[in-house]
Amino acid sequence: MDTVRVGIIGLGGMGSNHAGYLSRGEIPGARLAAVCDVEPARLQDVSEKYGEDVQAFDSADALFEAKCIDAVIVATPHYFHPPLVTQALERGYHAMSEKPAGVYTKQVRQMNEVAAKSDRVFGVMFNQRTRGDHQKLKELVESGELGEIKRTIYIINDWFRAQSYYDSGGWRATWAGEGGGVLANQCPHNLDLWQWICGMPERIRAFCHFGKYHDIEVEDDVTAYAEYANGATGVFITSTGEAPGTNRLEISADNGKVVLEGGKITFWRTRVPSSQFLKEWPNGFGSPEVWKCEVPFRSGGEEHRGITKNWVQAIRQGTPLLASGDEGVRGVELANAMMLSTWTDDWVDIPVDEERFYEELQKRVAQSEVKKEGGKVMDVDGTF
Repeated sequence: MDTVRVGIIGLGGMGSNHAGYLSRGEIPGARLAAVCDVEPARLQDVSEKYGEDVQAFDSADALFEAKCIDAVIVATPHYFHPPLVTQALERGYHAMSEKPAGVYTKQVRQMNEVAAKSDRVFGVMFNQRTRGDHQKLKELVESGELGEIKRTIYIINDWFRAQSYYDSGGWRATWAGEGGGVLANQCPHNLDLWQWICGMPERIRAFCHFGKYHDIEVEDDVTAYAEYANGATGVFITSTGEAPGTNRLEISADNGKVVLEGGKITFWRTRVPSSQFLKEWPNGFGSPEVWKCEVPFRSGGEEHRGITKNWVQAIRQGTPLLASGDEGVRGVELANAMMLSTWTDDWVDIPVDEERFYEELQKRVAQSEVKKEGGKVMDVDGTF
């Protein structure tokens, strides 16, 4: 395939961003061929914004039927990611899902099952995987340089949002419209990075607070504790109501401690593994000699463009995906486990009980307030 014709479903903030760089020719081997949105106002100036050869459609069905694309990026509200990706794959189109891959693991798993049977390329927009600091930290863990992980602490409470942000769209911060709050909207990237770098835990105990700082029905403050198969533990803290916030990932391991914060990776390396030192040191008080190392890494990262470039290369040349679509379920699993733990006031094992989570979610959806379109919730086909 010389040129991949890409369509965008959903012309909100992220969809417009993707459409912009594609229309400017910033993705080698790809061009923007079509856009789709259920809101007519977003389609009025498509030719002026993106070019006269870009077609506009008011439904996903119409876009797929036109057969004017080879691949599609789904950038709709969260609930519609799996159904629309599934529809695209079943119709023979390559697909990219914006984050998160879905709201609950049941729908994501079903999407992944369709993808596994397809010969199309399915990716997920985990753009922070392109960043040099994240890739270097993953490399350090996988290389064994840190030794066995003992503890992870991830604090990401720099997602501050004013009330006006939540008031800007009727679907935002509602169970029916968005399916969650900070875990579903701001933190899918962090949940993905946490498991991508440190692995998946076996169980989680979490405390989510709903509307703690804002007039919303979903969570805006979360503290979770995780346990891993090797005995390691982890803490994940996030909120949208604290300022100034912190963005810090700390990994304690047998060979020392590494911290990613403020655009730097600092490795306090023990000259002797701590597990060895504590068994062999004869003099009571004492600790291993420590070397402080500033770890270099490739600066920057192409973020969304980088993931899209990689996806297009995979379509054209079979290049391995940096963020394969089937991996999207892991972050959703972590978010579901944290929510279910809070709702049941108990530990939650991973894999999460997807049926129980779905049932608990539906209880909240039934009582949800969706302000936009008179309280109606949009169906997958773009109708209300």
